[in-house]
Amino acid sequence: MPRPQQTPLRPLTPHERTTLEQVARSGAERADRVSRAKALLTVADGATFVAAARAAGRRSGDGVAKLVARFNATGLGALTSRPGGRPPVQYGPEQAARILREVQRPPEREADGTATWSLSTVQRALRRAPDGLPTISTSTIRRVLHAAGFTWQRDRTWCETGVVLRRRKSGVVTVVDPAAAAKRG
Repeated sequence: MPRPQQTPLRPLTPHERTTLEQVARSGAERADRVSRAKALLTVADGATFVAAARAAGRRSGDGVAKLVARFNATGLGALTSRPGGRPPVQYGPEQAARILREVQRPPEREADGTATWSLSTVQRALRRAPDGLPTISTSTIRRVLHAAGFTWQRDRTWCETGVVLRRRKSGVVTVVDPAAAAKRG
């Protein structure tokens, strides 16, 4: 004997029924939307969740029960897939603004250990800063920069050609390429 339906389907409006019937008959719609529409229409016609699951090509009535509960809450929005499989966003607008402030500041060679920003040097600076983000990843930095309209080619900082600061055991050393002028043309 099947379990009683804990969340029955609310009555459909004429617009919802028409839309569900169109989606269920459509050959151009996504298969998951068609399956959900068929299951909802079958439940609306009085079938059990298990029968609706079989009519829609699903295996379990529990999935139809969750679909019905979602339809009762959101309406036709229940037909579309929800995003899943990725962790929730940890950083909000305040953290994105902090990342952008860090990138827009010119790097200090001594403190930051670089003359130009890269994703890893921005990450290192943000992790070390007292008001920084200790667990930030380079992919998060890249996502924030792209969302803000930055591109690597346009917004990178430039340093003097042929002059480089290198770290040695004895400290930071300035290395000059004697052929830099010839290489520049």
